[in-house]
Amino acid sequence: MKTRSIQSAVVGLMWSTQSTVQGLPNIRHWCNQEDKLPRYTWLAHDGTHFGEQEIMDQTFILRTGFVKRSGGEHGGDWTASIRALPYGKKEDTNKKLLVSLLFYVALDGQGFIKEKLNKHGQMIGIEGETRELGHFRLTFTKSSALQYNFLSTWSPGLHVLLETVIKNMGVFQLHKASQRYFGVIGRNLPEGQPEVNFIAYQVTFQLPYELEIVFESGSNTRHPNSLTGSIFADEFKKYYKEFDQKFERVFGLKAKGYTEDEVIKAKSILSNMIGGLGYFYGKSTVQSRFNVEPVKYWHAALYTGVPSRSFFPRGFLWDEGFHNLLISQWDAQISKEIIGHWLDLINIEGWIPREQILGQEARAKVPDQFIVQHNTNANPPTFFLPLQKLLKDMIASNNEQDKQYLKNLFPRLKAWYSWYNATQHGKSPFTYKWRGRKDNDLHQINPLTLTSGLDDYPRASHPTDDERHVDLYCWMVLASNIMSDIAKELGETHVEYESTYKILSNNNLLDNIHWSNKSHSYADFGLHSDKIVLVKPPLPKNAQPGQPVTKQDKIRLVQKEAKKQFVNSFGYVSLFPFFLLIVEPNSPKLEKILLDLNNTKLLWTRYGLRSLAKTAPLYRKHNTEHDPPYWRGQIWINMNYLAIRALNYYANIPGPYQNHAQYLYKVLRERIVQLVLVEFLRTGYVWENYDDVTGEGQGSHPFTGWSGLVVLIMAEKYD
Repeated sequence: MKTRSIQSAVVGLMWSTQSTVQGLPNIRHWCNQEDKLPRYTWLAHDGTHFGEQEIMDQTFILRTGFVKRSGGEHGGDWTASIRALPYGKKEDTNKKLLVSLLFYVALDGQGFIKEKLNKHGQMIGIEGETRELGHFRLTFTKSSALQYNFLSTWSPGLHVLLETVIKNMGVFQLHKASQRYFGVIGRNLPEGQPEVNFIAYQVTFQLPYELEIVFESGSNTRHPNSLTGSIFADEFKKYYKEFDQKFERVFGLKAKGYTEDEVIKAKSILSNMIGGLGYFYGKSTVQSRFNVEPVKYWHAALYTGVPSRSFFPRGFLWDEGFHNLLISQWDAQISKEIIGHWLDLINIEGWIPREQILGQEARAKVPDQFIVQHNTNANPPTFFLPLQKLLKDMIASNNEQDKQYLKNLFPRLKAWYSWYNATQHGKSPFTYKWRGRKDNDLHQINPLTLTSGLDDYPRASHPTDDERHVDLYCWMVLASNIMSDIAKELGETHVEYESTYKILSNNNLLDNIHWSNKSHSYADFGLHSDKIVLVKPPLPKNAQPGQPVTKQDKIRLVQKEAKKQFVNSFGYVSLFPFFLLIVEPNSPKLEKILLDLNNTKLLWTRYGLRSLAKTAPLYRKHNTEHDPPYWRGQIWINMNYLAIRALNYYANIPGPYQNHAQYLYKVLRERIVQLVLVEFLRTGYVWENYDDVTGEGQGSHPFTGWSGLVVLIMAEKYD
């Protein structure tokens, strides 16, 4: 946990089972998929006052909970409860396990902390002071631990706290027992480091076990009581009850007939989205066309959700728009702050880096090739999706603060929108083209379009300036419409936005630019060949018989010359005019789209809509010898959300295809809800995407970023 402030003090938890026979214990700290835990999830989190989390390790369960109480000048007090419980078929045996918890406080560049010891040299608390927290004290309540240790030292950074602990461990013997265990070694400052910036409190015990940590702010002089024991329990129950009531009030799942177990899972999914919110601070590394080498941007702070705490624990631009469709339904104020933070990252040109790698902790999880952000490259402007509802609500509220928020937001949105039109336009009028595709990578069948968010989805096989991307065209239709609405509300000039919207949303123009008469679907256009394969490269000309040859990766071979044409691979990209509600309700094109949706040879499966049709040449194909398919058949929840939202829209508008849309809406909605909930029950996780043949979860997990949109699908909230 940390405050939403620059260089915040951080509190956290590590744990391990003890066995000196096997050597140094495997200490858990960061969320890692490699740990292969059966499950870890927030059970409830309201975003402000309380939360409860369950972490299921191989032999025991950790239940952590917290309650925050406001007061004073620095945010107030909080108490965290940690319970360790045995479970499983060997529950009685597991009670004899020796387990250690390490609760720590670490500084990130300013302030001080010091340990508080009793007369026996045992640590009973921590005192400290930082700019944001003022003076504070942490107290550890009495517990039934077998042994207590502490570490007071200096760590080079928050990203190496685990390494700092391991470096400061020794072997100890349990009091009044022959068993040995690994423990931290007390006060141990490296030479030349006079200041302590990391303190850990270790308890070693047998199951079950419970500990409370009480944080009290020095400026909160009116403590009505200590937030421990029964007082903590009562406050925890109160907030839990309020959480349950608000959840039903907002989403109404019980009223819709969902079972108690299904509602519990939905609460957990929402809570993982809220509990995964983070506050990051650091500098982006940016490559500009004006610089020979990448440069560091200014120090910036970002309050944001993350797609996956285990695999993507940082902010992604297009993900965050989807995240806030759910967050804004739960707490509009949180969404407003998140969107404001992202738009504060805008540079003088109007560009926002699509991936935010701010600070050492975020950097530690990112491969080197993804560190540098290129300021020619965009990402879908998905913030316009949640802004649709937020704008309606702010207009309806007639609140002066909301109007001021829009006034502050509008210049940034204006610059952002202008940047897209200035840098992402196509060669022909009213066309758009994603930048960032490489035309010289011999190892990719189809050059990636990372900027679109749909990474390996098939585009024109030979990137050129003549490309036209239908999904980006549609994002600009949405952006133009919302910009026009905001400008009108603020009394700003709106003609440019309204005119652009009217031009781009004209179905005749859309059809002329992006409708393929060959595939009878919307499509990208560019220099393209479907006949490309990966082959082993030829042997070097100077290779001698019997001479060992260095293994080389396969390279692409173009078997049929590329020509300018539509990319007739049907999939998610083909549906964007439908996804973003641009196709007219009376258009025959809508009838064709609905028929294609329901075609099992294309996208329709028993689990949901796959990303690429079975008839497409690259369906489930690797893009390189080593890169498995990603957007080439898998079922993605964010795109299915857009499809369900669109079906609901067309199902409620009079037109010749209304009944067909109603039928597809009902079936697809049920399938997506069951897909996510069944896999959650089977595996303990919500997944990044799902196999279109088996329905099994795939990719990173837990992925309660945009896969969390299943809660909105259950609640039928699409506005």
